[in-house]
Amino acid sequence: MKVAARNQGFTLIELLVVMMIIVILAGTGTMLYTNSITKANEAALLQDLTVMRRALDDYFADKNKYPSSLETLVEEKYLRAIPRDPFTQSTDTWQIELSDPEPGNPSAEPGVFDVKSGSDRTGINGTPYAEW
Repeated sequence: MKVAARNQGFTLIELLVVMMIIVILAGTGTMLYTNSITKANEAALLQDLTVMRRALDDYFADKNKYPSSLETLVEEKYLRAIPRDPFTQSTDTWQIELSDPEPGNPSAEPGVFDVKSGSDRTGINGTPYAEW
């Protein structure tokens, strides 16, 4: 008795199921990768803001006034260089906040009191980077 030979191979349904599994895994991997890159950039932004704000505070403690620009912090060795904003990829997009005029000395020029990102994007936590 001879048994009929069965065709060796996969059916169309089996191939479609495998292809769908591959697409789902690739999509999940891409999403996780993109999310991890964003988290790394957010951590870099927080670190850069912390360093620049500490330099502003140190400058004020030493000179009793705020610097006229971020470049002043570099010139007077409070920073080695102005960091690059991780979201705008530029050192020129930092948004500076000027200090209020001194009540006892209204002729004094206001200086850089705070610095924020110039990015128009929103963080993972829902807060715009420009408000960090």
